[in-house]
Amino acid sequence: MTIVDKVIAAVTPPESDKARAEARSKARAAAAPGGWLSMVLDHHLQIEQGFEAVRQAGDAASRIAAQKKLAQVLTGHSLAEEIVLYPALALNGEKAHSTKAYTEQSTTKVQFAALEQIDPMSQDYLDKLEHIHGALLHHVYEEEGNWYLDLQEKADAPTQGRLTARFDEEFNRYMGTAARG
Repeated sequence: MTIVDKVIAAVTPPESDKARAEARSKARAAAAPGGWLSMVLDHHLQIEQGFEAVRQAGDAASRIAAQKKLAQVLTGHSLAEEIVLYPALALNGEKAHSTKAYTEQSTTKVQFAALEQIDPMSQDYLDKLEHIHGALLHHVYEEEGNWYLDLQEKADAPTQGRLTARFDEEFNRYMGTAARG
């Protein structure tokens, strides 16, 4: 972790586990089954499980394989958000949130590239992984806590349906899987 990373972490303490759980619960309650928000929440869980798999890997080859799997889900999810949901935020009066979300996603991609250059069994690697994870937890908290709830509230029913279809399409395009019917 660089000195800048340490300073940023010190002045912006993370949300509590309780606050994140409350935000997720509220978002889950607002999510229509099979809708875009439900898919987002499912992806967030997969990403969190991916971080744990990387952390728990016992050797370099396993850790790299887990990191690649995590990166694939994270990239597919982020691209679907960047192509579908962030423009919808901007078009529904949330340009600042949209801009911030794009910036945070780009930063995560850069940090993942840096992670690939570190010995996967080193403490530096684990420190960088935790830094990325912490930033991602904050990003997810913002999305689940209000950004996506605002979008859910502001967008009309036809827009909700379009967002669901497009989010699913873009995620599956990257993942190489067939989109839902």
